[in-house]
Amino acid sequence: MEPTINPDALRRRIAWRVLPFVFLLYIVAYLDRANVGFAKLKMADDLGFSEEVFGLGFGIFFIGYLILEIPGALLVERWSARKWFARILVSWGFVSALTAFVQTPMQFYIARFLLGVAEAGFFPGIIVYFTHWFTSRDRGRALAGLVMGVPFSLALGAPVSGLLLDVHWFGLAGWKWLFILEGLPAVGLGMATLFILEDRPRDAKWLAPHERDWLTAQLEAEAQAKRAVVDTSVWQALRLPTVWLLALGIFATNTGGYAFAFWLPSAVKGVSGGSTSEVLWWSGLIYACGIVGVYLSGRSSDRTGDRKWHCVAGMAATALFLAGSTIRGQPVWLIMVWLCLTGFTAFFWPSPFWALPTVTLTASAAAVSIGFINMFANIAGFLGNHHVGWLKAHGFDDRVCLLFLAGCYLVGSIFVAFVRVREAPLKLTPSILTHKHPTP
Repeated sequence: MEPTINPDALRRRIAWRVLPFVFLLYIVAYLDRANVGFAKLKMADDLGFSEEVFGLGFGIFFIGYLILEIPGALLVERWSARKWFARILVSWGFVSALTAFVQTPMQFYIARFLLGVAEAGFFPGIIVYFTHWFTSRDRGRALAGLVMGVPFSLALGAPVSGLLLDVHWFGLAGWKWLFILEGLPAVGLGMATLFILEDRPRDAKWLAPHERDWLTAQLEAEAQAKRAVVDTSVWQALRLPTVWLLALGIFATNTGGYAFAFWLPSAVKGVSGGSTSEVLWWSGLIYACGIVGVYLSGRSSDRTGDRKWHCVAGMAATALFLAGSTIRGQPVWLIMVWLCLTGFTAFFWPSPFWALPTVTLTASAAAVSIGFINMFANIAGFLGNHHVGWLKAHGFDDRVCLLFLAGCYLVGSIFVAFVRVREAPLKLTPSILTHKHPTP
């Protein structure tokens, strides 16, 4: 008698085996990307770097990231996910740790560029990796759980970084230990990846043979259905107004969003005048509010079926709350309330945004356009951080910078508001999910 399969039980088993470790990897990845914003509070005084130097250094990460993003995803598909992830983790861990020893702006730029190159392909690779383990009905929830790693990483990283900034072991400044001790775990996790992750279900010894065969058949059936869809060329997709509205919307919003993530500790210090330790604890609280925003946004947009107005509301509210934090004469506690509300809404919009292509475009057009939209999202990371650094270097205070970020969110919400949504949402396909979640 052929063994029976309980699909729901098998899905839960796979989720509990795959997702916790990948979630941990993503937390470490985002912390090593963003911890320079925490280190800056002490690093600037020691090295004498200007605000413009930090702005360019924050942003140049994204130039390096763009170089290997697509090739990295292809390597996961055609070679080995666990070997590629191990390479990524080990290399970015070493580069992040070596950032502790930069002395000049050029060394800082090179370190940030190499960190982007080292980390490139990780998130797109995870998206591809999920297609090897989760059918389309489960993949969206798997990605939603992963997205929560961004605010979780920042909420955890802020107070931990605050503690590390105060140490002076073996004559090294605290910001140096921050890079070393937050970079080296990636190296250890990279080694562990070779033993914990399997590339595909057929390699999983913890699945019974009939379970491996059943899951492989399900995934192959979806792949065949995907290949049966008529392709849309890049040029056809780029002629669609919706593609440009989404690309310009994410470009404007991420110009403010990435800068918000990297410059938040400096902005909190500027508007509150608190100590470094207080600033990082406040920053952690603001990011923790983002965890709540991601969770409630996913539940609400799934329950109502609305993506567009959840996205627009999140962007516009972020602009409003950021602007509110710049009102002069407020007590510090009220400024922090504004910024906590900002943290909530800044992480409220991304999940609905990345669902919009599936309800505004045909499946083939969405698959082609996601990469184009994602390019705009990453270029914004470079420009936003560089521009904030330029503003601060030319004498503009933190309130002006926060108003600039608020304006970016507002412009993004306007672009998305003009997106036309189909009355009957299209069925989500695996190819739609090849996107990268942006930092608020």
